[in-house]
Amino acid sequence: MSTTLNDFPDAVSPSRDDEELAIASSRSIARIVSSKSDSPLSLRVSTQGGDETVVSVPAAAFKLLGDILNEMAKGNAVTLIPVHAELTTQQAAELLGVSRPFIVEQLEKGNIPFRKVGTHRRVLFRDLMEYKRSMDRKRLESLDELSAEAQRLGLGY
Repeated sequence: MSTTLNDFPDAVSPSRDDEELAIASSRSIARIVSSKSDSPLSLRVSTQGGDETVVSVPAAAFKLLGDILNEMAKGNAVTLIPVHAELTTQQAAELLGVSRPFIVEQLEKGNIPFRKVGTHRRVLFRDLMEYKRSMDRKRLESLDELSAEAQRLGLGY
């Protein structure tokens, strides 16, 4: 059975209070994660009712928690998508901020791997993110070249 973006809960949008709490929490987690330890970490969770539980958390998950809190501190909505999730062309287009026809064109050119389910194309999230990283890298290289050329021509950039 395949997984699609519709299988995931809606993104969590932080309130103003959440943003402020996330700032402080992310700083604390950053200090802990900076120790570069791969050992599991213990997290003590207390409720307002006084219940308390200690949870052992993998270091990688703790780092991810820090990343989530950083995004919440910026006021960004957050959701998790497993790398093996399959996306429709519309979902892929929305994630990249491009049109669906552009995504279909990239698929048909072989720039992004996909599979067909009947007549519908499906893209793995990890393949879409690899395409995005590749395009971002090419964009930065082009900007560096333009900047160097502007410097060579004395255009003041």
